[in-house]
Amino acid sequence: MLWRKFNGEKIKIPIKKAVEQAIRYESGLGNKLKVCIGTDSQVRGTVTEFATVIVFLREKKGGFMFINNEKTTNKLTIKERMLDEVSRSVQTAYGLCDLLDAYDVDLEVHADINTNPHFQSNTALKEAMGYILGMGFAFKAKPEAFASSSCANKVV
Repeated sequence: MLWRKFNGEKIKIPIKKAVEQAIRYESGLGNKLKVCIGTDSQVRGTVTEFATVIVFLREKKGGFMFINNEKTTNKLTIKERMLDEVSRSVQTAYGLCDLLDAYDVDLEVHADINTNPHFQSNTALKEAMGYILGMGFAFKAKPEAFASSSCANKVV
């Protein structure tokens, strides 16, 4: 997976090492961090693009994020696409959870799924929530899932 910063700068080291460096740097400045991970997708013709973000929130001091974009030509139903988004977020969170635990950084996984049953994405809500909670992560859905519905949405 190729990751970058919001300014476009490529992250040339493994993402886990980059996250650790960011945590150490921010901790050194006295900042308390929370990490939120989310994914959003956009279908354009026969291509579906996914954006996964790792959002670092500094308590009362803003935040920053690392971004990964990937494309696929697999045709997916809305439910499959929502669950693919969740899977990408969970995989990222799983790869970082021991590191975040070691530095006592709270973690949330955000799903770009609407809690209102009148929206199509809601068909995946129960499975997504079960998957994320079953993996032991804190779960947020719309409207509280800003990592996926705002941050990832801006870079997909």
